[in-house]
Order: sequence, then structure tokens, then C-alpha cells
Amino acid sequence: MSIYEDYIKEIEERKNEGLQPKPIDESHLISAIIEQIKDLDNPYRTDSLKFFIYNTLPGTTSAAGAKAKFLKEIILEEESLEEITPAFAFELLSHMKGGPSIEVLLDLALGNNENIASEAAKVLKTQVFLYDADTQRLETAYKSGSAIAKDIIESYAKAEFFTKLPDVEEEIEIVTFIAGTGDISTDLLSPGADAHSRSDRELHGQCIFEHNHDMQNDLIALKEKHPDKRVMLIAEKGTMGVGSSRMSGVNNVALWTGVQASPYVPFINIAPIIAGTNGIAPIFLTTVGVTGGIGIDLKNWVQKKDADGNTVRDAEGEPILEQTYSVETGTVLTINTKEKKLYNGDKELMDISSSLTPQKVEFIKAGGSYAVVFGKKLQTFAAKTLGIDVPVVFAPSKEISHEGQGLTAVEKIFNKNAVGNTPGKTLHAGSNARVEVNIVGSQDTTGLMTSQELEMMAATVISPIVDGAYQSGCHTASVWDSKAQANIPKLMKFMNDFGLITARDPKGGYHAMTDVIHKVLNDITIDDWAIIIGGDSHTRMSKGVAFGADSGTVALALATGEASMPIPESVKVTFKGTMRSYMDFRDVVHATQQQMLKQFGGENVFQGRVIEVHIGTLTADQAFTFTDWTAEMKAKASICISEDDTLIESLEIAKSRIQIMIEKGMDNANQVLQGLIDRANKRIDEIRSGEKPALTPDSNAKYHAEVVVDLDVVAEPMIADPDVNNDDVSKRYTHDTIRPLSFYGGDKKVDLGFVGSCMVHKGDMQILAQMLKNVEAQQGKIDFQAPLVVAPPTYNIVDELKAEGDWEVLQKYSGFEFDDSNPKAAARTSYENMLYLERPGCNLCMGNQEKAAPGDTVMATSTRLFQGRVVKDSNEKKGESLLSSTPVVVLSTILGRTPTMEEYERAVDGIVLTKFSPPNKELSTIAAS
Repeated sequence: MSIYEDYIKEIEERKNEGLQPKPIDESHLISAIIEQIKDLDNPYRTDSLKFFIYNTLPGTTSAAGAKAKFLKEIILEEESLEEITPAFAFELLSHMKGGPSIEVLLDLALGNNENIASEAAKVLKTQVFLYDADTQRLETAYKSGSAIAKDIIESYAKAEFFTKLPDVEEEIEIVTFIAGTGDISTDLLSPGADAHSRSDRELHGQCIFEHNHDMQNDLIALKEKHPDKRVMLIAEKGTMGVGSSRMSGVNNVALWTGVQASPYVPFINIAPIIAGTNGIAPIFLTTVGVTGGIGIDLKNWVQKKDADGNTVRDAEGEPILEQTYSVETGTVLTINTKEKKLYNGDKELMDISSSLTPQKVEFIKAGGSYAVVFGKKLQTFAAKTLGIDVPVVFAPSKEISHEGQGLTAVEKIFNKNAVGNTPGKTLHAGSNARVEVNIVGSQDTTGLMTSQELEMMAATVISPIVDGAYQSGCHTASVWDSKAQANIPKLMKFMNDFGLITARDPKGGYHAMTDVIHKVLNDITIDDWAIIIGGDSHTRMSKGVAFGADSGTVALALATGEASMPIPESVKVTFKGTMRSYMDFRDVVHATQQQMLKQFGGENVFQGRVIEVHIGTLTADQAFTFTDWTAEMKAKASICISEDDTLIESLEIAKSRIQIMIEKGMDNANQVLQGLIDRANKRIDEIRSGEKPALTPDSNAKYHAEVVVDLDVVAEPMIADPDVNNDDVSKRYTHDTIRPLSFYGGDKKVDLGFVGSCMVHKGDMQILAQMLKNVEAQQGKIDFQAPLVVAPPTYNIVDELKAEGDWEVLQKYSGFEFDDSNPKAAARTSYENMLYLERPGCNLCMGNQEKAAPGDTVMATSTRLFQGRVVKDSNEKKGESLLSSTPVVVLSTILGRTPTMEEYERAVDGIVLTKFSPPNKELSTIAAS
């Protein structure tokens, strides 16, 4: 059977699933199609033409290379087709976004045929995805006296690729569609269990609303009723897009409600319109910008006030909300992009200037942020080549500077890494900044999308200014099924070739690692002044400042070594009092959220801001428990302020783990990992010498708010509860319901426990081992009343536990231990009441492979309590994922219920939990006058 016949067979199979032909990215298939097009008598010729024109992926895919070559032959009249004229061939090249198409256009523009060169130049002037090899060709031709090259470069200097685009519509008519009440997780838009299909955009689109066909049909009906309007997807009485960045979620929304990016590229839609009563989660809003979409903070429900202006509360002390205007499904509204207002008919509802800043309007006009980023870079090249100042075309970056005001930690990091800003000008929060990125992370369920984005922006190698980048295998670690076997090796090869350190060696030279990406990034971050971009919401390092990002922003960081964003405001978190010996640091983390909400009357001052936590003496491993949770606090990022000696200790730990990676054979030809060790040594020397102490804010820095956490009042373990039966739907599945252990009275049934995910470290595994020994000593044996699933986050932790004897303890009590030589080929559907030692990785927290049984009550160290993530509902009972510390989880599974305080204290007796005390001095720097 030929490769084309295989494709036809696949098409027939997809028809049964209601799918169109899969877009082509492979050169062998498109080459076969081209041969059939050339054969005028070929029975498949008509379909082949359609596949060639409308169904071939652009960028640097091998298919795009073959397509561009054939189009060049048509333009040069080496081939002649009635259906594809030279003019049409140029149009097709204009939609291919870079890579081979740019190479062909440059060949033609710099060739000997003046007419063809002129037409090629016209197309080139519309393109922005040029790389160094492309611009060097133009520069060389210009310096050699080429008039065409001069014309193209002058066009780039004037940014005609942007200025000649149509302006954004002044009025955009929309019709509302409420996707849910309360916070909407990106799992609703792109469920974790469907992660394997994300790179197949049409197939993945079927999973929107968690495969709720009634909702999908309602959306279709709404679109049919309002064919001249755009649909705005809404989180009523909540925040849209919490939980993760999920480019796939935005892709799905755009596929159902957006605009096709190109008539010649299937299933790539842009410009979705998304809204929430409490706005859009920060990293999800960035993802919306990638596609040129609009994200709106509706504020259509506000806290009710009494005559004195005080918040009116219900019997449980919760603020009562009242509606200021309705956005019920089917409401027709108008976005006025000139006035930056939202209207219902002639009635002005609210100002939406924050959704339509000059920069965001540019993203909308350009069809996404990438085109603007690459366009600015191209304009800078052109102006430099011509020896002129860069003409002012794009909206100037907002630069906010307050004379005499010190800098927060994040402001210091941004000022150090900023590029393209006014020389010598100090930037404060609110400024827009382009910054160089030090560390980049790609994870495996979004990595295939990142690789597609890199292909579509025509990138072939990692930017040389990136210190290090890592491709993980943690999200597909639990089950080595057919989907993982098909996707992961392909991903690892692409990323390895691109220049990343990869968890799996495409050549099989080292043991495949499934370490949790956040842990690896935390280890390879060797500078407290670093900026980290990672393809996951939990990219929250305890060194430097890290931002979770969508797959596209990750691709942009890999390709350019840069990211663009406003400098966020900061909230300062400090501690007072004494931590009880029987408390875990996870309890301090939960207490921080609880006390913050109480201190600010239920307002989450962390949302969209950087949490600057003055952690002092906790090493990076332990402090990560706090920074990781800040994603659930809806913070944009977090920064740990450490003492000098603690930072040195953290860097030494990082060095040792990077060295292990080198010894495993994971370094590449550029010796990226060795380079990180060298940088760590330099940073340690700077701290020890006093040349550059650990990062601290200035003493006169300005914060949006300051939170002081009182450790004295944290008297018992704290649990984040999804509150699945709350009468107010908007209050379910948030991370804001924090309850003490005693709330459950020692009798809430627990069906399964999970110790794992990025929230745990080596100390948690040691606590688990010691608790098992404690309970056995007290009771004579260990008899689990509920299953306990344990997934260490990294292999090095397993190795260290083995060396120190704790793994042997865990083995003693386990009924299952992972075997890398024979990994699981299918996900578990049921669990026995025993201890499972699972492969390092995300496991239940991800929810894409392993899950608890429907309707279970799960006690977990995870971060995810969203509906359906760790556990689905059953017909009889809602599944619930309660989040707590390792000791609480372990004891809950031994008892089969929540423990009493007496039982808890007895189980942890003599065990050293996280030692933490507030820094005994102010961690700040006196700002220079």
C-alpha cells in the first residue's frame, strides 16, 4: 500500500469519528501528492490538489519544504498547472509563515528575473518570520548594491508588514455564552485526559466542555442564530482559565468561536473572545494574546455594601454579591475598540481599557503576539542595516519610573534582564518590558504543540542567549501506552535536535527520565536573578522568577530567548510567631492563603501579582512547596527571598543534581549542563565575596499589599477543600476554602490517598517512611484501609532514598513497585487497599492517565482539586480531591478516614517535619539614593 493510500485509509477512519482529513506535515506524503498533481490523468489528482493547497501545514515542517519547492518551480514556469498559476503560487507562499517559504521567496527576489523578483519582494514585505540566515542574505545583497534588497529592507524599517494590515474593527458585535458558574478551569476547555490529542487540533476540539455534547450543541445553535456575531465565552461569578495556561484550551475556544487564521491552513483559528466576572487567570490571558484574542474582566457581580459602605455578609461570613448587569447566554453586546467600552445597545456597561491596551490592540491587528514580537525584531534589524533610528510605528512600551522609590525583587530582576527600554531608566511595576530569558521548560503534553509552534514560526535551533532548556516526560510518566509510545519519542527527537536537554535520549544512550518538570527546572535554575519560562502553570521556581506559559510563549522563548510582559505588582509575605513541631510546611502555605483572605475581607490580593515571600532559611527544595502553591493562589509568579547561606546551600544542591544529569549522559554537544554548573560556581563566589549578595528588595520598595502570616495561630493541619456541595456553585472547586483538620471530626471517609506531584520533595518521602515505622510500632502492623499511591517527583530522590535506606522501608509496606523495564501499558481502573510505589512523575495530579475511581474522596498532596481532574463524579456521589500535607494523607489512608488531632500527633511523634522559623532580620537592601 502506498503512502497516499495509507493517508486515504486514515481519512476514512477519521470520517467515522466525524473528522476531516488530518493536516499534512510530512514530506514523503506531500511529495507523493505532488507527483499525482503533475499526472493529469491520475484518478486522485483532484483530491491531491485540495490536500496540497488547503491541507498542508506551514512553517518548517518537511511538508512545507516540499510544498515551497514545488511552488517555486511553478513560479519559474518549470512546472505548469492550470489550477495553480504563478500568482496563486505567490499567494500560497505568503501564507506559509517562514522557513522554506522565506528561502524560496529570497531566491526569487534576489534572482535574475526582474518581474518575478518584484512579485517576490511584494510578498516578502508582508512576512515577519525571518531568522538570522534570512536577514543575513538580505543584508549581504543590500551591501552588494541590490535595489530589491534595499527596497525590502526599507519596507521592514517602516514596518509595512504591520502598518498595511487592516485596522481593528471599531465595533465588534458579540453574543454571550456562559460556560459555567464560578472559576472555570482550563480542564473544562481542554481536559487533561485528552492531552494526547492536543496536536491534532480538530480531534482535540471535540473534547471542549469535557465532551459535554449538550453544551457543544447549544454553542452551535447560538452561532447559527447569530451568524454575524462573535461568541464570547464567560465564567459567570468566577475567573476564566484557572489552573494552567493551556494553549490547547484557547485553541479549542478559537476553533469553536474564533476566526480562521488562513484559508489555506486548516483548524488554526485565532481571535477568541473570553471573559469572566473576575477576569481571566494571568497565564491564560497571556495565551489569549498569543492568538490575538480579547480577554475581558466583566465585574458584573460586585460585593454588596450597606449604607456605611461596609461589605454585607451572609450567615457564614462570606460577602454577598449583587449583579450590576446581566451576561446570560444569548445576550448581545458590543465591544467598541475605539472608545474601549462594552455596550448593551446604547447603554454603556463598563470601561474595558485594560483589555484593549495599545499593545493588545496591536496583537489583535497582527493576528497574535508572535507577529508583533518578530516584527519589532525585523524592524530593528532593518533600521540598523540602513543606519537609521528605528521609526516609531508600534505603540511605545509603557515605562513607569518613580523617582526615589526603591525596587521590589521582581522589579530588580526585570531591570537587570530588560532589553529595548530607555537606557538608564529604572522601570517600576506597570511598565511593559522585553526581557531576556535564562531558563525554558517544555512539558510533554504540551510539547508537541510547542514543536508545532516552532515549526510554524520557522525556528530550527534554540536561541544562543538561553542558558538552558529542558523537555520533560513527566506528564505521561504513569502509563507507557500506545499514545505515549507514538508521541513522546517523536517529541524528544525534535526537542533534542532543537537544542534542549531531553528527558528521553532519542538515541537510547541514557535511562529515560520522567522527573517532574518543575523540579528539574528548579534544579537547573542556578541564579536568583534569572527569568524562567515554562509550559505549565506550576513553573514557580524558588530561585529567580518563573512564569507559567502556554506552548506558544514557550516556543517564542526558545526561538528568541525573550519574553514580553508588564512588570507585575508585588505582594510582600512575611511571617511572625513560632511554627509548632507537629505542623508541616504545607500547613503554613494553606494558612497563608487563609489569613490573606481574612485580612483583606475575602479579596484575593495575590491574583495577577507576584508573591514575594521572605522565606529566609528554607532551601529551594522546601521553599518550592510555597512557590508551587502560588499558582493556586492565582498569583502571576512568586519570588523567594533567601539568606545568603541558604541560597548557597540551594545552589550546591542544584549543582550536585545537574552533575548527576551529566553523569547519566544527558548533556549535549554545547555542554549546556556543564555551563550551568560553571554559572552556579560563579554565583556562589559572588555571594561569598559580598560582591553580589542574595537577591533582596529595597527597603523603600512599594508593594500592592503586605501580608504577615501569624504562625502562632496555625494550630492544626490545614486542608484545601473543593467544597463540592456548597449551595453557591461559584464557591465550589476554588482553592480558597481552607479548613482545619478538626472540621472533619475524625470521621470523613477517605477512599484513596496520593503522595506525589510537584508539591512534595525528598523530605516528604522520608516523612512517609518514618510514619509507617511509627504506626507499626504503635499498632503492631500496617493495615491500609484505603489505597495510598506514592509517586516520587524525581529519580534522584528515589536513588537517594535507596542509598539512605528509606526506599527499603517503603518497599516493605508496598504491594506494587514500578518497573522501568516493564512499564504499565494501561491506566489503573481500580485500586486495592495497599501502598503503590509508582514511577516518578505527575501521576494522579495530571489526570490524563491515572485517576481515582469515580465518586471517590481523595486526600492528596497535589495542587489540583478541580472537578474531574483527579477524580470524576459518579452517579451517586461527587468526586472530591482534598489537598493536605503528607502526614495527613498517609494517616488518612491507614485509617480510611480523616484522623483526629490526637491520632495525628501520635503518628508524627518524634518525626522532624519541616523546620521553619521566620528570618530574624529584615531581608532588604537600603536603596541607593
